[in-house]
Amino acid sequence: MLRKLVIRNYALIDEVEIDFSEGLSIITGQTGAGKSIMLGALGLLLGERADTRAIADRTRKTVVEATFLTDVTDPETGESGPGELIVRREISPTGRSRAFIQDSPVTLTGLSECTSRLLDIHSQHANLSLNTREGQLAIIDAMADNGPFLADYRADFRQYVALRNRIRQLRELQARNIQKRASIRKQLDTLNKLKPKKGEQQEVERRFEMLSEADEIREQLNGASFVISDDADGAMPQVRAAIDHLESFNLEAVDPAPEEESLTARLKSIYIELKDIAYTIEQLADSVESSPALLAQTGARMRAYFEVVKAMGVDTGDDLVELRERLEHQLDVLESDDDQSRELEQQARTLAHTLKEKADNLTRRRREVAEDFRVRLTERAIPLGLANLKFIASIGESKLTPDGQDTVEFLCSFNKNGEMLPMSATASGGELSRLTLSIKSLMAEKMNMPTVIFDEIDTGVSGEIADKMGRMMTRMASRMQIITITHLPQVAAKGVRHYKVYKEDTDQRTISTVRELVGEERVEEIAGMLSGEHLTEAALHAARELLKL
Repeated sequence: MLRKLVIRNYALIDEVEIDFSEGLSIITGQTGAGKSIMLGALGLLLGERADTRAIADRTRKTVVEATFLTDVTDPETGESGPGELIVRREISPTGRSRAFIQDSPVTLTGLSECTSRLLDIHSQHANLSLNTREGQLAIIDAMADNGPFLADYRADFRQYVALRNRIRQLRELQARNIQKRASIRKQLDTLNKLKPKKGEQQEVERRFEMLSEADEIREQLNGASFVISDDADGAMPQVRAAIDHLESFNLEAVDPAPEEESLTARLKSIYIELKDIAYTIEQLADSVESSPALLAQTGARMRAYFEVVKAMGVDTGDDLVELRERLEHQLDVLESDDDQSRELEQQARTLAHTLKEKADNLTRRRREVAEDFRVRLTERAIPLGLANLKFIASIGESKLTPDGQDTVEFLCSFNKNGEMLPMSATASGGELSRLTLSIKSLMAEKMNMPTVIFDEIDTGVSGEIADKMGRMMTRMASRMQIITITHLPQVAAKGVRHYKVYKEDTDQRTISTVRELVGEERVEEIAGMLSGEHLTEAALHAARELLKL
């Protein structure tokens, strides 16, 4: 429960400190006195956006601090037990916002997750959310304890949406790459037809040159062989003759060089080398073919290389081999997108099947609770003067959304034999207030919310109905802490504690303040709610009757 609320430098509030207790607490005050400011301050503790315009004194920060009595965990022992939980929100004049739990900094998300389990504020605009299908679906889910099931479903739904987005992106990429893939395939067709190999172009050019000049090459080779080995005038016979001359006398007499380095030895080495060269030349001459067919074939291969090299914009045939490898890799990457797309499509189909099963489970749970909710809500609302109330939580089916596959609409009739219409279209202000209170009481019980704050939930009612609404709040307050802002004396008289919000002028400005009313002060406040500014004995007497004094 909310034990203490401290507000400093927020809007018209300079500084207030309010101690609350169990049961039903009442807050009253004239319109504009600052009651909504208190709710705005509490909203900051629920993680709502901070507005620097609410900082009254720009020389100091705004502070909102609440102390809750709840189960807390000892950080040293890890054990839980009853204790005080203090949460605080600070806003600097520059707009910087900070949040704390037990004096430890937390994010706004962390603050909200903590306080949303401790406090529920039903403000006047909350009635509007009850009139929306989203708000009504949230009520049915709360009554059905669908929180864990929804969290599980939404995790899968987010994954499914991410999958579909990835598939869409891949398809768009594939569409853009169609022309690119066609171009690559066309180039690969040309290269695959050529089948280039490393070094082949140079070899083809060499062979073409040889075949083109085969006769001339053979003639020159034979000529060279003749010059070397002709029996009459060839180099070999001449060298042989020189050797014979040197061997005809004792060469050592004139050439002191070692035998292996003598002139005779050197000439013999030359003779052997000339013989080998002559043999090699003869072999080359024999290898030179004069084949027009082979020349044409080699020429065609050479021209094919020239054409493809030029078409592909590279320098050599070896570059074509590297280009072919690169294009094959690029095509593999592009076509792998197709494989990935098909794989993701299969994952999406499997996940869609899982989502449908989980959505069906949510539908079943919602339909089961809808009938029980109808019965319990009708039983609770009829005593509030809604004797002819008929209520249905209609559940329809739609496509899969983050909330499942269901649409919820509350249909009501407040008149005998009246047509069932959406709650927003058929309920008057007073009827909506009573129905809303009945709904909130059921939800608060279901969710075991420690503290619920009502902001003029009794708008549009009076007299006996106001008294019955006050009694309903009293019954709720036996199980949880209820704090209600009201203009109705019948409701105000039911409180265990009563606080008044009012304005007063200081030397500098007008401020709002809060104080607890006790004894005769409370009698006078309720009498003023009955009769207005001028208190009458009848009003004072009626106030005491309401307070059972």
